[in-house]
Amino acid sequence: CLPCISWSRSDKGVPNGGMAQFQEEMRQQLETSMHAELEKLLDTATGVDKEVSKKDFDGFKKLFHRFLQVEGPSVDWPKIHRPPEDSIQPYDKIAALPLPDSLADSLNKLVVVKLNGGLGTSMGCKGPKSLISVRNENTFLDLTVQQIEHLNKKYNTDVPLVLMNSFNTDEDTKKILQKYTHHRVKIHTFNQSRYPRINKESLLPVATDIGMTGENADVWYPPGHGDIYASFYNSGLLDQLITEGKEYIFVSNIDNLGATVDLNILHHLVSQPNGKRCEFIMEVTDKTRADVKGGTLIQYDNKLRLLEIAQVPKAHVDEFKSVTKFKIFNTNNLWISLGAIKRLQEQNAMDMEIIVNPKTLDGGQNVIQLETAVGAAIKSFDNALGINVPRSRFLPVKTVSDLLLVMSNLYSLEAGSLTMSQKREFPTTPHVKLGSSFTKVQEYQTRFESIPDMLELDHLTVSGDVTFGKQVSLKGTVIIIANHGDRIDIPAGTILENKIVSGNLRILDH
Repeated sequence: CLPCISWSRSDKGVPNGGMAQFQEEMRQQLETSMHAELEKLLDTATGVDKEVSKKDFDGFKKLFHRFLQVEGPSVDWPKIHRPPEDSIQPYDKIAALPLPDSLADSLNKLVVVKLNGGLGTSMGCKGPKSLISVRNENTFLDLTVQQIEHLNKKYNTDVPLVLMNSFNTDEDTKKILQKYTHHRVKIHTFNQSRYPRINKESLLPVATDIGMTGENADVWYPPGHGDIYASFYNSGLLDQLITEGKEYIFVSNIDNLGATVDLNILHHLVSQPNGKRCEFIMEVTDKTRADVKGGTLIQYDNKLRLLEIAQVPKAHVDEFKSVTKFKIFNTNNLWISLGAIKRLQEQNAMDMEIIVNPKTLDGGQNVIQLETAVGAAIKSFDNALGINVPRSRFLPVKTVSDLLLVMSNLYSLEAGSLTMSQKREFPTTPHVKLGSSFTKVQEYQTRFESIPDMLELDHLTVSGDVTFGKQVSLKGTVIIIANHGDRIDIPAGTILENKIVSGNLRILDH
C-alpha cells in the first residue's frame, strides 16, 4: 500500500482503470524522486565508501520498488493451510538415524553464520550485544568460538565462523577478533547493508549526506536479517566459501545460546539423494504462551511459507496467536544451501515479504524503515523442510531476566555449550520477571552478590529496590515486591520457597 500519500482528488467518477493509472503515475513519481535523492547522497561520498554505498542503494531501490507495489496485507487468509505432515519432521525421527563414522566429511561442508548486527542497548550496554558477558566472564562471541573450536579439534575439521555485522557493530567486533587469532577457528566477517530511513510523509530519505555523525547519526539503519542473502553474495565471501568446498550454512542469532551445530540435522541435510536435496531447513519448536508473537510455518500456494504477525490481517491476529491452530514457531535457526543462495541471487528470485517498521527519531520526526526477515525466503528454496526441535535449541538472551537464567545453576557449561542441569527434575525453564530496577546489566550485577540457586524454581517476580545476598536459594513460586521508597535486602543464605516478600527489609553492616 502507499501508506502516507493523501490522494488529493476524489475517485468518484474516476473509472477503475483511471484510478489504477493515477496510482501508477504516483508510484513512478515517487520512485523517480527517490532515485534523484539517492544520487545526491552518493555525490557526497568518495572512494570505497562510494562504491559500497552504491551497492547498498541498488539493493534499497529494489526494496523500495517492491514496497510501492504492495497492496494491503500480504496474505489471503482463506488460502492459509496447515503444512502437510511430512513437511515438518519431528527431531526425534531425524536423531534416530545412526550417524556415520566419518562426520568430518559433513562438517567440512559446513559454515556457521551468526547474525551479529545488534547492539546491547535493550540491556543498557553500549556496543555490540555479542560482547556482553553471559557466563563465567564469557561473552556470546567467546561461547560461539569455543563451540566451533571444540568441533574442529574433536573431528579434525575446518568449520569456519562468519559474522554478519552491521555498521553499528563492525568496528568494535573487528577489534575484539584479534584475541581469537590462536584459536582453531577461521573467522570471516561481512557487513549488512546500510539503508536510508525515509520520511513517513514524503517517502524520501531523511539523510542530507552520506555521513554517519552529527545530525546524520540516526538516519541510517541495517535492513533486518533478510539482508543476509544479498550482502553475503555482494561481499564475495559466498563465492569464496563455495570454492573452498563448503555447501551449507547454519545461520542463527548470536544471542540464541541454544543454537549450536547439531550433527543429526547436518547429517540429514548432506545424506539426501541429489534430486531431493533439501535447500532450506527451518528449526521450529512448540509454542508456549510466551511465544504467541513468533512467526509460524504455513502451507500457502503449495509452498512452505513463514507467516509473521505483521502480515496477519487485524481480524485474524487472535487466531494467529492461538496455540491450538498454530502450534509451532520459528527459532531462526536455519540451515541453507550456499549453491541455492547463489542461484537465487543471480536470478533475482529471492522473494521475501517487506516489513514496514515505523520509528520516531530523537527530534520527533516520524520515519519508516523497510526490512526483510531471513526465514521469509523459505518459499524460494526447493524441498524446504521444518524440523520440530526440542525447546533447548531456543535459548535467546533478550533481557536481563533471560541473563539471570543462563548465569544460574540451571545450566552447565561445557565447550561453549549450555545444557540444562541434570539436577533439575523437570526440563522446563522457570518464568523470571525482573522489574525496571534490573533493566541494565550494570544495575543487575550490583543487585546480586552471587546468582541464587534456582534448580527448583518455577516462577520468580521481583519488583522495586531489591538486592540479593550470597547463596540465596529460590524454590517454587517466589514474588518479591518493594514498594516505592522501600527497599528489600534478601539476607545471605536465605531459602525462599513459595513465598511472597513485600514491605521493607534493610540489612545494614554493623
